[in-house]
Amino acid sequence: MDTATSAPEITQCDLCETVEVEIHCDSCLVNLCKACVGAHMISDESKDHRLLKYQSRKPTRLYPECKFHNKQHCTMYCNKCDIPACKKCLASDEHETHQISEILKVVNEKKDKLIKERNELYETVYPTYQNIASDVQSRMNQLEKECGVLSSAIAKHGMAWHREIDKLSTKLKAEIDEMKNTQLQTLQKHLDERNKKISDIKNEIISIERAIDANDLSKLFNVTSNAHLYSNLPQKIVPSLPKFIPGKIQGEEFSKVFGALSSSSLTSDDHGYSMKLIKHQKLDSLLQSNSCVTNQKL
Repeated sequence: MDTATSAPEITQCDLCETVEVEIHCDSCLVNLCKACVGAHMISDESKDHRLLKYQSRKPTRLYPECKFHNKQHCTMYCNKCDIPACKKCLASDEHETHQISEILKVVNEKKDKLIKERNELYETVYPTYQNIASDVQSRMNQLEKECGVLSSAIAKHGMAWHREIDKLSTKLKAEIDEMKNTQLQTLQKHLDERNKKISDIKNEIISIERAIDANDLSKLFNVTSNAHLYSNLPQKIVPSLPKFIPGKIQGEEFSKVFGALSSSSLTSDDHGYSMKLIKHQKLDSLLQSNSCVTNQKL
């Protein structure tokens, strides 16, 4: 057996860095050997140092590992450099004149900001995009209905004509189908884009929630909220349907007399939607629904 690779790693004292650790200060989150306990106690007499056997310590927060000093964890934060800092970082000249904060204070401030962003996404942005998707779906249903009414009117008017105008009737109905398909395709694309946004917002909320609840504080620093990307709402697409204008039955110029479709269009309105606020639904329901979807995929 290779004892060099199988032997357990020995944790050394955070002060002298030479002797195996025996004591844990739960107040300062510092590991000490017995010889260094006294020096640690008098280093900050304002604190009520709670000392425990190292083996009896409780799980603590996972502080970020220092990027500049191996095996060092960052319990402070340099506000000027905007990075976590370990005790060796603070002992160097690089941060001598910089404003330093406890990392837990910075973490709490970041959590508060993320919670605010999460709440905005859930209470305003997410329901707004749901409302947009519902509105687009409703317009698609109405388009289907009204196009059906148009087709029926043309068919009824065509029955009063003789065989020679059947081709014209079919042609106009085909124009309606083509118009309907074109507008439905546009609305479907609009709906798909909104549903994609809803999915992205939902994933954003869940990602923030997981980072907030995570013990590993490094994950919290890696999370960036994109709530601002959803503040610009899409244009409202409103289909414009033609009117069927029946003509009097005459023996000439069938194409003009039978009737024609007026022009149709899809218009966009930059101010067609507004943000919608909800308060009644709990965030847990969103997270639970996502968990169910995730489990089904697994």
